[in-house]
Amino acid sequence: MEKEENHLGTEKIQKLIKMFAIPAVISLVVNSLYNIVDQIFIGWGVGYLGNGATNIVFPLTMICLAFSLAFGDGAAAYLSLKLGQQKKKEASRGVGNGVVSSITIALILCIIALFFMPEILNIFGCTEALRKYALKYGYVITIGLPFMMIGTTLNSIIRADGNPKYAMTSMIIGAILNIILDPIFIFVLKMGVEGAAIATVISQILTFIMNIAYLKKMKTIKLTTEDFKIKPNITKKIALLGVSSFITQLSIVIVIAVQNNLLGKYGSSSKFGTEIPITVLGIVMKINQILNSIIIGIAAGTQPIIGYNYGAGKYDRVKETLKIGLIINVLIGIIAFILFQTIPDKLISIFGSGDKNYMEFACLTFRVYLLLCICNAVQTSAGIFFQAMGKSVKSAFLSLSRQIIILIPALIILGNNFGLNGILYAGPVADAIAFLIATILLIYEVKSFNTEKKEISTQVPEINKKTKIEDSIIITIGREYGSGGRYIGKLVAEKLGIELYDKEFIKKVAEKTGLTEKYIEESEQKRTNLEQFNSGYYIGLTNADELFINESKIIKDLASKSSCVLVGRCADFVLEKRKDILKIFIYSSMEDKIKRATKYYGRNKKTAKKEIEEINKLRANHYKYYTEKVWNDTNNYDICINSDALGVEKSADLICEIALKKIEEQKK
Repeated sequence: MEKEENHLGTEKIQKLIKMFAIPAVISLVVNSLYNIVDQIFIGWGVGYLGNGATNIVFPLTMICLAFSLAFGDGAAAYLSLKLGQQKKKEASRGVGNGVVSSITIALILCIIALFFMPEILNIFGCTEALRKYALKYGYVITIGLPFMMIGTTLNSIIRADGNPKYAMTSMIIGAILNIILDPIFIFVLKMGVEGAAIATVISQILTFIMNIAYLKKMKTIKLTTEDFKIKPNITKKIALLGVSSFITQLSIVIVIAVQNNLLGKYGSSSKFGTEIPITVLGIVMKINQILNSIIIGIAAGTQPIIGYNYGAGKYDRVKETLKIGLIINVLIGIIAFILFQTIPDKLISIFGSGDKNYMEFACLTFRVYLLLCICNAVQTSAGIFFQAMGKSVKSAFLSLSRQIIILIPALIILGNNFGLNGILYAGPVADAIAFLIATILLIYEVKSFNTEKKEISTQVPEINKKTKIEDSIIITIGREYGSGGRYIGKLVAEKLGIELYDKEFIKKVAEKTGLTEKYIEESEQKRTNLEQFNSGYYIGLTNADELFINESKIIKDLASKSSCVLVGRCADFVLEKRKDILKIFIYSSMEDKIKRATKYYGRNKKTAKKEIEEINKLRANHYKYYTEKVWNDTNNYDICINSDALGVEKSADLICEIALKKIEEQKK
């Protein structure tokens, strides 16, 4: 089998980044502009109090966006995964469940918001001066939330269906319509903040209609009425797949809520009052969101390139991609820094005029709060860098570090000590600390590329063919680490004279994917609880998903050719529809596993128990993620054997005896 060439490992880095980054940047920027356009026209048509009101309502829309992305990105990931497994019916059900779940949550959130709008606005720091505008804007926006949520969910699904241009077009058309309608409703019809909200809702309805219409012409699947019936297990899986998107958006909501309340508290005792700080910082954050959208888009463009080349052992290409991505993002950060420091008055004037205090605080906020905006280029790039390589702990930590772990405590501590100025200082403090953490982790990781690691052995064990059976039998062996399952599989293959596929299987996967054998052994059959943070910003399969899909194809191919023993890799699930399959699970006592792990695998006796438990947990997570079943559930297997009680030899004899009986039964 010849190694397949992948353009991610051969094409020029600059060309690849351009190919992946441009669609991501456009989509993210357009999404950011949706929130900003209203504020520009409201600022000129209503005044800064109108803008302050939209900032109070903004967290509500972000909560809804968090749910819609959770189900949208989750359903998109589910679609990609099931299509890779060639399970189109399950893929269709995933899309249907994602859409229905989004509709259900959208209606629930809409009803809650309509009934409890005043209380919700209070949570987000609403003041008496802003309340009138916030209620008018909030009620109208809430009516349109179901359209926004469902449209956003469908947008992710459409991208995963292989049509990112359509998804991008529906968003752009909605944004353009919003730009057209805002001045009509605000200036011509004199409807103020309500007019801006109506314009937004109409634009969201248009995007919703376009995306709903697409469902009938999906390229990869055909949806039926049956697909839209809720299946709790599928809905749960989709929600888990989208949890990273949900947490990312929800962290923004928490920051805004804390920030607004602190601004109101400390602003009231300053010359700026409560409304100016809430309004200004809200606008500044949204302008900064455009910068972040570009940075995230560029970094997302590097994600598939880094992911593949890291797995393929092409570390020079990984470092080059990281370097180019960082340079581009740092340059963008420098341009933004210059603008924020030199013309803050011009930037804030885009959103309307204000009195002397308003302009003074706006200039101060741009220059202080965004003082270290360049650092975001490194922190964001680092987060996506680790995400691309499947480093779940580091990517999760960096994803949450600035917003939750650092910024919120900084806001509270500095606000308590320095009042309103302390709130502004919290921005650069959080940026600096997050930058230092990201830089240290990046340097350490890049240096580790130069560390040579011993390549794994891929020699095929010698197999005794003397008693080779003629009839078809496929034996799959799931096993606890240290139970002797791997050796039992070898004995069974030898006794029956059939092929064994275990470690040598890795070589076949490497030839198929272009990934290194070392990377495959270190990455396969292991899934941490934080793995959801490794999903892409721009929908696509992770290296782990690609590994599983390719392994499944190879397993099916091997099983179709001859009788064999397959160890691990969810082979019992992959081949579950075959009639000639015998599914085995090997387990043993912890004492026995520790003895075997220390004697044969070189584990330290003091730490062996913890290591065994961790490895088995990773295997269980992997099995659960891809099969939606419990790894050690006896119902998944034809026979479960305690190797401690029988011993490996007798366990192998028992399996052979059962296998031969199954062959005889198949002949009848």
